[in-house]
Amino acid sequence: MKLSHFNFDLPQELLAEYPAENRDESRLMVLNRKEQTIEHKQFKDLINYFEPNDVMVVNNTKVFPARLYGNKEKTGARIEVFLLRELNSETRLWDVLVDPARKIRIGNKLYFGDDESLVAEVIDNTTSRGRTLRFLYDGSYDEFRQKLTDLGETPLPKYIKRDTEPEDEERYQTIYAKNEGAVAAPTAGLHFSKHLMKRLEIKGVDFAEITLHVGLGTFNPVEVEDLSKHKMDSEEAYVTAHATNIINSGIENKKKICAVGTTVMRALESSVSSENTLNEFRGWTNKFIFPPYDFSIANCMITNFHTPKSTLLMMVSAFAGHDFIKEAYEQAVKEKYKFYSYGDAMLII
Repeated sequence: MKLSHFNFDLPQELLAEYPAENRDESRLMVLNRKEQTIEHKQFKDLINYFEPNDVMVVNNTKVFPARLYGNKEKTGARIEVFLLRELNSETRLWDVLVDPARKIRIGNKLYFGDDESLVAEVIDNTTSRGRTLRFLYDGSYDEFRQKLTDLGETPLPKYIKRDTEPEDEERYQTIYAKNEGAVAAPTAGLHFSKHLMKRLEIKGVDFAEITLHVGLGTFNPVEVEDLSKHKMDSEEAYVTAHATNIINSGIENKKKICAVGTTVMRALESSVSSENTLNEFRGWTNKFIFPPYDFSIANCMITNFHTPKSTLLMMVSAFAGHDFIKEAYEQAVKEKYKFYSYGDAMLII
């Protein structure tokens, strides 16, 4: 399959600027692969598609406030710094993106906060937008991390043109977020409310938690027509023994194994045993899934509606079938479903 197979017209007004008023009341499109049927529901209707001992696998990564604004020495120019990855905690080295990039060179210093108590020096130029910064701060490592948290903003995706609002801090985070390390939310999980999760637990659905720290690589555009030549950025993932036991038991008992989101699917497919069960995993994955692809672990998936030519759309097409997804997306545009991070959801069974 080629990149052009994943293009479609997406009206700008269907990109969700705000989340649904209540998490579990976003819309839900249900795709049944066997029957080739499409239903239109609300997210809380999800419970009707699951039985006792079915397994839902969720990504418990937590988004950290990765967007900072600093001022350049001498000129005072306002520079956005997007924290991507901590390289070394002792020397406080970070990989970051800077905007506007053309103004920032090696040796430049940036000052953060009203009191300018946090300073960063540019020590490397990694890409046109990427830089390596060394942060200078008089205080312990814990105090330094607290300072980053205090100065940082919720890293809403760039397509959201409005300013960050206080409610974004809570809504751009799943209710089960635990392990800090993501610079973008695993958005399929944003639709779960405490009430819905309780109802699913009461029904007997088992939850397994994995961690995949979402990086911006997930959203990097694919720039090659031949998909086999696209390289995904690596993301850190953890699949514990506890999670593998729950999931492998579900596989053995022929239950639904539902990946809540593309990040979960990628983590699961990165740690498959030769018997098509799940292994523990701790490391980095750059797995890129596009059609045709045989999935080993999950037989069901929850996901949001993705943008044209995105790696996320390619994975969903591999799972549900390219023509079926094409038809579903045509309906989604016609029915005015909301797309992208704060958008509506799809259940593929």
